[in-house]
Amino acid sequence: MKRQQVLDLYFMDARCKLIELAAFLDRVDRAEGDADFRLAAFREALQHLAEGEPRRAENVMRTLSDPTTEPVAVAAGKGATGAWPGR
Repeated sequence: MKRQQVLDLYFMDARCKLIELAAFLDRVDRAEGDADFRLAAFREALQHLAEGEPRRAENVMRTLSDPTTEPVAVAAGKGATGAWPGR
């Protein structure tokens, strides 16, 4: 596909997601209390987008994912958190 075709097909969807991310960060900034590891990981992942390097999606996924290979005996919680707390 040509770059213009990619822009024509995907720009509006990406624009919407970008606005949603900005709104999420605004809500987090307005909220009281301390943030946890998820916000730090989220902000680190955002830096990969700004760098403009190739393989941005892979770099974002690596930032948010658990890099360990050994299984844990007992999970820390019942659900996924979306980011690895061990960073």
